[in-house]
Amino acid sequence: MIEDFSVLCHSAIRIVADNKVIYIDPFEIEDKKNDASFICITHSHYDHFSPEDILKVKNDETIILITEDIYVNVLKLGFKENKIVIVDPDKKYKIKDLCVETVSSYNLDKAFHPKSNGWVGYIFNLGYERVYVAGDTDITPEALNVKCDLAFLPIGGTYTMDYAEAAKLANSIIPTIVVPTHYGKIVGNVEDAKNFKCLLNNKIECKIFIK
Repeated sequence: MIEDFSVLCHSAIRIVADNKVIYIDPFEIEDKKNDASFICITHSHYDHFSPEDILKVKNDETIILITEDIYVNVLKLGFKENKIVIVDPDKKYKIKDLCVETVSSYNLDKAFHPKSNGWVGYIFNLGYERVYVAGDTDITPEALNVKCDLAFLPIGGTYTMDYAEAAKLANSIIPTIVVPTHYGKIVGNVEDAKNFKCLLNNKIECKIFIK
């Protein structure tokens, strides 16, 4: 079960569950903790794959999940080959005690995140809970098929869904809790998060971390 989760900055997420510490897309990490059991990277853009921030959370036992396009760069960060897992979209993986699924993450009508790049979101199976981290995506058929208890969805617009589109996705997949991401740093602002919350089905709890 999840003991703790938060958005640290932009799309940088930290989850503590089942005696594991999982970071997704660490970015602008303030404190050097080196406590990551797993680091999961959705794609290669600098605000999602940040070498200097990965070094603040990794340790010698950390396993990193990546898309193939950043493999060489990850080796340069000191990861051994047996600590690197290359993932493809829409697959299931069991890495030690972590069960994770990938979901295609891409734009439908923008060129920033083409489907052909093979970039991903993640679904973590943690105890009895399924946690969906969407990555940089629009409302895709793959996203609409997700079943989850907790969802982290981008709302900033321009490169991803805007807040209205993200609310539409949330209201379609109906997680118990939804957390807005990808705003407050590069695109989007706190008002977007508030507007997103107002558009949600009243069955969905919204937690806002970036204020």
